[in-house]
Amino acid sequence: MNTSLKEQALREEICEIGASLYQRSYTVGTAGNISARLDDGWLITPTDACLGRLAPAQIAKVDASGKWVSGDKPSKTLALHRAVYDNNPQMQAVVHTHSTHLVALTLAGVWHDQDVLPPITPYQVMKVGHIPLIPYCRPGDPQVADQVRLLATSVRGVLLERLGPVMWHESVSQAAFALEELEETAKLWMMLKDKPEPLSAAALDELYRVFGARW
Repeated sequence: MNTSLKEQALREEICEIGASLYQRSYTVGTAGNISARLDDGWLITPTDACLGRLAPAQIAKVDASGKWVSGDKPSKTLALHRAVYDNNPQMQAVVHTHSTHLVALTLAGVWHDQDVLPPITPYQVMKVGHIPLIPYCRPGDPQVADQVRLLATSVRGVLLERLGPVMWHESVSQAAFALEELEETAKLWMMLKDKPEPLSAAALDELYRVFGARW
């Protein structure tokens, strides 16, 4: 696929995933942002844009130095997204939402700062893995990017206190799927009065042997 076709396909995928997340209330209003890596920079959703109402031409493009090239003004979280791309060359996309149950989890209290949820379902283990908590900083604070930069190669995402998940993967769709799995796991955890035990060491070992899933 040539460069222009690849870029257009990514613009359309960002709009499609944004609309899907918005329609299912994974994000509301103008919250959240999505980005994707290009050969000559990045695409990222505009600042204060509704993910459910994006048009491909609106998506901001920035060059390899971070300079705004085209589209609407880039999201203020650009530095956070670049922290992932600069330190994990395999990652092609980043998705951030203010998903209700994950934000609620940070308000109610996460399981551990290094693992916001215990391993309670097999798909959580296989598709998400360890997700650490990033203590509260204002939206766009460069301290968050600094912390994510250190974690970009060791986990698939982080949970920002009071702000929601940031997930990265090899495509926009895959990053969104991992985020959805994490949000649904948080929903299960929050709705259960009697909290379940984590999967046993034997169960985790079996997921590793059969599927290569590490915990």
